[in-house]
Formats: sequence, C-alpha cells, structure tokens
Amino acid sequence: MGIRLKNGDQVCIVGGGPAGSFAALHLLRLARKANLDLQVLIFERRNFSTPGPAGCNRCAGVLSSRLLHGLETLGLSLPAEVVQASIHAYTVYLDGEPTSVEQPDPGRGIVSVYRGGGPRLSPNGPVASFDRFLLDQAIESGAQLIPRFVRRITWEGRPIVMISGKSYPADLLVLATGINGRSPLDRAFSYQPPPTQIMAQDEVLRPPEWPDNRVSAYFRDPPGLTFGALIPKGDYLNISLLGRGLSTEAVAEFLEAQGLAASLLPGSLCGCTPRIAVGSARGFYGDRWVAVGDAAVTRLYKDGIGSAYHTAQRAMQVAVGEGIAAADFRRGFLPLCKSISRDNSYGRRLFNLWALTLRSARLLQAWRRATQSEARLNPEGRIHARVLWGMMTGDEAYRELFWLAVSPRAAMSVVKELWQPRD
Repeated sequence: MGIRLKNGDQVCIVGGGPAGSFAALHLLRLARKANLDLQVLIFERRNFSTPGPAGCNRCAGVLSSRLLHGLETLGLSLPAEVVQASIHAYTVYLDGEPTSVEQPDPGRGIVSVYRGGGPRLSPNGPVASFDRFLLDQAIESGAQLIPRFVRRITWEGRPIVMISGKSYPADLLVLATGINGRSPLDRAFSYQPPPTQIMAQDEVLRPPEWPDNRVSAYFRDPPGLTFGALIPKGDYLNISLLGRGLSTEAVAEFLEAQGLAASLLPGSLCGCTPRIAVGSARGFYGDRWVAVGDAAVTRLYKDGIGSAYHTAQRAMQVAVGEGIAAADFRRGFLPLCKSISRDNSYGRRLFNLWALTLRSARLLQAWRRATQSEARLNPEGRIHARVLWGMMTGDEAYRELFWLAVSPRAAMSVVKELWQPRD
C-alpha cells in the first residue's frame, strides 16, 4: 500500500517564491477537486515588498508567454501595477551594430516585472512585486504563511521542519528554496543541489530617450560574457550579465565596453551577484518530500519562473492523484524533470552554435544580413529572428529552436549571404 495524502494532513512548503507559491496554488486547487482537506504552510521570512536584495529573488524578471498562459489556467491575471513593461522587440548589438529582432508572434507577449520592491536606492519608493502578488494569491487560496527562517529539516519517520523554538511535522514536504542559499535538508535526505553559475546584476535609472518596450542585448565584451541585457522596468533598467570569469566589477566593465557608462549615470541603484542553476539536482524527491523549481531542475538561462510553474504543477498532481512515496514521484514527476534536462542539452548546443557565429566576423555578417533579409517576410518566415528571440526569452523549447537553426532553410539563407558578392 502506498503513501497517500489524507484529510487533515499538514503540507510544509519551504520557500515562498514562485516555486513555493505555485506549489501551494496547484495543491490547494487539486485538493478541492478531490474533496481533500489539507493544512498548507508556507515558510518564508521575506515579504518580497522591501526594495533591494533583502526583499527580492534577484532575477531579471522577464515572464514568458508560456508562464503568462500558466497563470491564466490558475485563474490569475497580473495586476497592471505589477507589469513594469510589455516587451515587443530586442535590439541585438554586435560590434556596435544594432540588429532589431521583433516579437515573432504578436499573440505571445512577454513582460518584465520586479521580484521584490524595486531597487534599493530607488528615488521613487517601492514598486509592486510579482513574488508578493503570487504569495498573496496562495494565502487567499488557503495557505498559511509562517514568516520565519527554516533552520533545519530533519527526518523522524517523516520530514520535520525546524524554526527557532518550534518544529512542524510534515506529512508532505515541498522544497522550494531556490539555489541562492544553503539547503536546510539534513544529510538523511541525500539531496545534492544543482550546479550553478554566477550572474552580475544591477539597476539604473532609465534615460527618457530609452525605449520602454525593447530589450537591448549585447555579446562578447567584456571577455567571458555570454550575453548581457538591459531590460526596461518602468523608470529603471535592469542590467543582467551572464558569463564565465566575470570580475567583481563586471557591470562597470560591461557598461564601459559598450559605451554606455556616460548615458546611464548616476549609476548603480541596486547591485547583486545571484547564482543560477545550470543543471539538475540529485536526489530531489523521496518518501513524503519533493523539490520543485530551481531546487530540482530549471530551464537553462531563461524562463526559470516558467520551470517553477511546471515542476510545481506536476509534483502536486502526483502528490494528490498518485501518492507521496518516492516511487510515485519517480514514476510521475521524474519524467518531466528529465525532459527539461534533455531540452537544456539542446540549449547548450544552441548557445555553442551562437558562440561559433560570434567568433567569425564573416559568418556573423552573413547571419546579420540573412536576419535583415527576413524582415520583409511573414512572421513564420523569420527563422533567425525566431531562434534568437526564443534563446533570449525562453519562450520556446530549445529542441525546437535548435532544429530550426540548423534546418536547410536557415543554413542556406546564411550560405547565400556568405557567397553573395559585396561592394
């Protein structure tokens, strides 16, 4: 006989960011349909409304159309004050030359949000927080917030969540802590967090002439940069850099290398160096517990909030519909996590292909001309723009984008430009 949730059981969700809030929302929704009465506790000490790193989840805060659709299935719509910008285009700067990449499908919009209360040194006060909105929705749905720091999670026949002066036995534990802090799980759980990479982020005031609906993306400079993006968020610009071997002065070096330092004065309003997951955790489920979101597996570089939604959804479907034993999560939850990991392998190939293009001036110019030639075609014919848009937004599966990028049609358009005589 397996282990099943029953009326009166206590579910402890450790972490109140998107993964934890989505887990609570999915669980409560599914439990109501199954006539199952559960006590759902969310342990989160942050309120996600405080400006600066103390109140946010340190993320670029771009929501894909896939995630926005997911919110709709939960009956949620983002309040206008939470949406900082609707993104309709990217301007890609390569060796100082801009190439515009328009949104391939007008029906698949993306938006930027703040994960906390905005920049620490904001001159305009706090802004509306996406993470706080989600947490409030979970509470309104019936979850109880425990605004305390979880010191440790032990195993005594079931998980025991320990805070200062009190402990909570969990009939089901959901680990939604992300990867920017130490895991509270004891060694008995045999959990190994995913491998990570460090990003550099900052916030600056958005100059009046800077477009409020267009992301600017940069590559190559400074050395080691995988990509850098300036993302409009209302009165501000978020600067997000990913790369290897970036120095502690990465943001300043990036702005100097791109000739942006003078135009983005007076400078830093809120800097941080968060970690992002670049692989899968190990041992991320067991009897009466499961990890979701970044603590388990997430999409490579992009759409981490979308991964939080989908992993939380599937884990809670298994918990309510199949059981909460390790065998249940292995059978029902692990396949989704493996599919995300497989798709990430295509993402690595895609980013390696892009890096190869960047290393060849001739190939890069041919790619740019092919992309510009596509601009006069219908959206479905703009292959290179669609691939780059998907890479930068996480709005499509990497597998689909990779095979599109190496398709005969895409390859021939670049080859044609390579051999086209130029004056």
